[in-house]
Amino acid sequence: MPIDAAKAVAAEPRTGEISWTPKDVLLYHLGIGAGVPATDRHELRYTLESRLHVLPSFATVAGAGAPGVISGLSMPGIEVDLARVLHGGQTLTLHRPVPAAGTATATGRIAAVHDKGTAAVLVMRTEVADTDGPLWTNDAQIFVRGEGGWGGDRGPSTRLDPPAGEPDKTVERPVREDQALLYRLSGDWNPLHADPEFAKLAGFERPILHGLCTYGMTLKAVVDTLLGGDTTRVRSYATRFAGVVYPGETLRIRMWRQGGAVRVAVSAVERDDAPVLADTVIAHM
Repeated sequence: MPIDAAKAVAAEPRTGEISWTPKDVLLYHLGIGAGVPATDRHELRYTLESRLHVLPSFATVAGAGAPGVISGLSMPGIEVDLARVLHGGQTLTLHRPVPAAGTATATGRIAAVHDKGTAAVLVMRTEVADTDGPLWTNDAQIFVRGEGGWGGDRGPSTRLDPPAGEPDKTVERPVREDQALLYRLSGDWNPLHADPEFAKLAGFERPILHGLCTYGMTLKAVVDTLLGGDTTRVRSYATRFAGVVYPGETLRIRMWRQGGAVRVAVSAVERDDAPVLADTVIAHM
């Protein structure tokens, strides 16, 4: 079996220094669709360095995403075909607001390997801290198709009961035709998002949008709509990637207030509201 779960979990963490500047933050914001309209005062807080507010989901790409998913797939005990890999879910926990520039230490490891029968799920944990203490923790759930079935632990279920009642707010956000090409400049170079031939090998009709791009677009919509544009109010953000998005489509983002959290469901408008993000919870102050 290409995945040795015990060896992967027991492997020494990989630690390295990461750094980022306002330019990296601005590029990320443009990659998730900020800046439309370009002169709107609310958008300028994402696109003008003198007013810069950092959307917390930038933490998923800070330091070009190091150690990152691709790095994690080369950890001891793991040898997989990249064409079989899909991002299954993401959980981000903020310990402090993300600064617009910084240098920090990122420590990455395989926190768990789950056997889902037809696939293996790798939980890649990255903990980031600077000289003042912890900044954020990222957990990426990575599906590796065809690598399950060895009788291992299935892991916890991430499925939640659907939100009750009509959403408190629904917005639509267009995905540009070149969105994936722009977003990948923040560090995710997987050819699945740019190369038509590679996308077909992976079973898709054409390149798909990065799940983390949809993740960022969704968080921005919630912050702008329900959190008064205050990026520092976000405490955590968890989602399951329920389906793909193709560049050029439109996201329909439904939001439900639940005390100190917002439940969210995201779908692709042009494909009869096909689910894109599910079991999504944004905790906030």
